[in-house]
Amino acid sequence: MDIFLHILWNNVLPLSFVIGVGVVMQRIFDLDIRTLSKLNFYLFSPAIMFQLLYETDIKLHLLGQVLAFFVAFMLAQYAIVEAVVRLRKHDSGRRSAMRNSVLFYNSANYGIPINQLAFSGNPYTLSVQVIIMMMQSLVPNTYGIYSVNAHKADWRNIRNVILSMPVIYVIPLAFLMRGFEVPLPQSIDISVGYLANAFIGTALFTLGVQLGSMRGSLNRKLAVDVGISVALRLIAGPLLAWGVVRLMDLHGLLASALIVSSAVPTSLSSVLLAVEFDNEKEFASQTVLASTILSIATVTVVIYLLNIS
Repeated sequence: MDIFLHILWNNVLPLSFVIGVGVVMQRIFDLDIRTLSKLNFYLFSPAIMFQLLYETDIKLHLLGQVLAFFVAFMLAQYAIVEAVVRLRKHDSGRRSAMRNSVLFYNSANYGIPINQLAFSGNPYTLSVQVIIMMMQSLVPNTYGIYSVNAHKADWRNIRNVILSMPVIYVIPLAFLMRGFEVPLPQSIDISVGYLANAFIGTALFTLGVQLGSMRGSLNRKLAVDVGISVALRLIAGPLLAWGVVRLMDLHGLLASALIVSSAVPTSLSSVLLAVEFDNEKEFASQTVLASTILSIATVTVVIYLLNIS
């Protein structure tokens, strides 16, 4: 019960409040959601990624283990969601939206606090979560962009969009600067901190604005797809992670941290992609909202079963 209340009070309610503010302000002012989306993609997300990678001590051996897990886990998730979308006979737009809703999960503003809660602020498990967050930032800005545009744009245009994403340059830059111990001037460090701190609030506010722009109720097919997506993310996700951990013969804190990292709800990046490239915005928004609310129960169960609280 303590874990349940902690997740509700310290994670879900603060997220819900900012989302609610976005809904209200959209209804009052009819905000420009495209501008908010671009701020997230091109400014705030790269800033928080640089800050975390530059400041976190990540060992090379740990990096290799986590990356190996991540690749295997993502392939397993992809196989399952691909089977589902083909059975459901969706068009290309809905297929890509469902893939994104399952493959991309909230490893930053939800995953890091949950990691710190479950493992009592352990710096080792935090390093694991930061690596996962790095990959969960890189994949949406590469494969995610390809996925939502493949059915309506040629490869050259998609490639140009991907190459314009700052995150794909920020990640190697942060590693190089930390590896060669290049100091960041204080003025730049402060500025990066300001921008990084703005990411979570702006991303949640953007989700609220998108939800506030929706009119009417969900149709039955959309509601069913949202339910399937949430089940694949919150239930199948940690089960698949457990299976991958067993196959890789990983144990202890590393195994537990990887499973917890896989149990979090759908990422805000799925909404940002949907908004930025006009692809299934209502589905993406509803999936993030539903998975975030239901994760109160599912994440608590995962932490309890791992016996790490």
